[in-house]
Amino acid sequence: MDDMFLIRQSGPVMSFTYQRLQLLLTKYELYSMLYSEQERRELSDSSHRDFYNVRKVDTHIHHSASMNAKYLFRFIKNKLEHHGADIVHVDHLGKSVTLSEAFTNLGVDVYDISLDKLNVLADKTTLHRFDRFNAKYSPFGEPLLRTIFLKTDNHMGGRYLGEITRSLLNDLEESKFQHTEWRLSIYGRSKSEWDKLAKWVLNHNLLSPNNKWMIQIPRLYSEYRKKGEVENFGQLLENIFKPIIECLMNPALHPELSVFLKHVSAFDTVDDESKSPLPNDRLFSSRTLTPEKWHLVDNPSYKYYCFYIHSNLRIVNAIKRLKGQGESQFAFRPHSGEAGEIHHLDTTFLLADSINHGINLRRSPVLEYLFYLSQIGIAVSPASNNQLFL
Repeated sequence: MDDMFLIRQSGPVMSFTYQRLQLLLTKYELYSMLYSEQERRELSDSSHRDFYNVRKVDTHIHHSASMNAKYLFRFIKNKLEHHGADIVHVDHLGKSVTLSEAFTNLGVDVYDISLDKLNVLADKTTLHRFDRFNAKYSPFGEPLLRTIFLKTDNHMGGRYLGEITRSLLNDLEESKFQHTEWRLSIYGRSKSEWDKLAKWVLNHNLLSPNNKWMIQIPRLYSEYRKKGEVENFGQLLENIFKPIIECLMNPALHPELSVFLKHVSAFDTVDDESKSPLPNDRLFSSRTLTPEKWHLVDNPSYKYYCFYIHSNLRIVNAIKRLKGQGESQFAFRPHSGEAGEIHHLDTTFLLADSINHGINLRRSPVLEYLFYLSQIGIAVSPASNNQLFL
């Protein structure tokens, strides 16, 4: 990391990389001027091929946002009209609550709901407000409705989300040429998360040739530590990676997970990168404070998360090679450079197979050129970026 900092801050290196990037851009613009018409003719001469019947893959979709707002609204409205008696929740008194009762208790008038009131579309109010952006994942602004409709682990066993997902997969398979990589979350609060998630996928028939699953790990250790759900950062890592290793070594221990993992392509780590508080204990050193010794309530740094996720993935991939599954290695493709410190991109340059967003690369011509030279992929999300950070 020290070497990366020195390279990134070097004046001559900055001048050289900026010049190279400008040269590459100019060469592309010159090529476009000379050959764009020729390329258009060649494309039109390709029989039975256009934008709509070539394979397209969207590699950056959070599963909870895989449907559009209108689709989600129609689904919720249909469930209210025809399945209002479904038991969807158990309150703090242990009383079963139906779907209709849940809406009534939340003060949401089922006869007055609309797409605007659903409130799941990002707008100008979310600019630089990650908290508001995350709140858009809650229909009608209610976390309980997010749990009911958009969670895999709820009182109904994620039935509603399973129905939505199967319907979306049917659309993908019918279109034939559209493929996706949807992200599901593993939090690390319990070792049982993996088996629950795998059973949800298999029980709802959510394996499809048109979709690969990605696993995202939210950087929420401090929240779990405050609630006493984990004792240290090492326990969180163990909850995430031990079930995978057990499954690879002995698939009979986790039969559903063994099937599910064959459809997982990569791992990601997510959260608001602009939140980078230093630990209260200023004397600690993350180089000597291993995960098992990290009993602090403070969240580890971005690079600490990335280093240990990457290290564990290397172990998992080594086991996959030993077991003859070397052709299906798990990639590490974290959110990086979306906001926050530029050194997050130093970290992912050293560790990641590819990244998501990478907005902050524009602040460093050195890193931008290094990513280009190393051919580290970037999944860019312009619609999301424009509503949140640009």
